[in-house]
Amino acid sequence: MKIFPAIDLRDGKAVRLFQGDYSQMTVYGENPVEIARGFKKQGAQNLHLVDLDGAKDGRLVNFETIKGIVEQVDLFVEAGGGIRDEERIRQYLDLGVGRVILGTIAVTDPAFLEEMVKKYGEKIAVGVDARDGYVAINGWKEITERESFAFCEYLKGIGVKTVIYTDISRDGSLQGTNMAAYQRLTQIEGLDVVASGGISFEEEITALKDVAAAAILGKALYSGKLELSRAIELAK
Repeated sequence: MKIFPAIDLRDGKAVRLFQGDYSQMTVYGENPVEIARGFKKQGAQNLHLVDLDGAKDGRLVNFETIKGIVEQVDLFVEAGGGIRDEERIRQYLDLGVGRVILGTIAVTDPAFLEEMVKKYGEKIAVGVDARDGYVAINGWKEITERESFAFCEYLKGIGVKTVIYTDISRDGSLQGTNMAAYQRLTQIEGLDVVASGGISFEEEITALKDVAAAAILGKALYSGKLELSRAIELAK
């Protein structure tokens, strides 16, 4: 299982939100490039980047920061947050981002999603953010009528290879992840599931190895609850 330490970006800074709430934001660093370098020194080979400004209102505020990380730190980078047209996808891929994450647009414009998956293949991942079993969009502010597991089935059916599944209620809580959800997602054969949201304990990483292709670690790293180098060893 791969480990993706996370950097969430707002106004060029590394921050964390609590359950997607922009009013509950903690700034963890003024220089995200240095944070990425620190992750690399601890053994990271992968990095999860989210443009929170993009997720909230579609603005491309953090492009230069993402560019700096991709150019200066040798990591496989997946990036998401407000990617709602092909131009933005191309900008990120041309920059050297390894995988682009579509969220809101994957729900609201299935024709666009299918076209992008056909065109870019495994370079397109979908972020499925769930609250009480239903997909949330627009920076987690709007809950849709799409049932999250059925949506993942649909995504696999149209050729999506990687889904990043987040239980919003667990995100930033340091209370543990929704293991039952990942166990259920293993029933979708051929879908690479990336576990995200609330992963806080070493035993969770060990358990996730059986049900997930990768795990994203955020607040647990920044708070010191988990050590990245140890998490990477446990995930092997």
